Amino acid sequence: MNVTQLMQIVWGLSALLLIVLVLLHSPKGDGIGGIGGQAQLFTSTKSAEVTLNRVTWVLSILFMSLTVVLSAGWLA
Repeated sequence: MNVTQLMQIVWGLSALLLIVLVLLHSPKGDGIGGIGGQAQLFTSTKSAEVTLNRVTWVLSILFMSLTVVLSAGWLA
């Protein structure tokens, strides 16, 4: 197993984890409920949501940087 194969495995795992984390996020928009005045005006930020946001950002940066490195062929 060389470095390129290892990076491809990490790239694939980060893609799958990123998909799961995006699906775990709570919806931010009010949708149709905002029209009828049933939207919440003030919401408290929970620590779990903040942690989920940070992990999602880290994984997205990792995914994008590995995409650039693998597509440019810098590891060959």
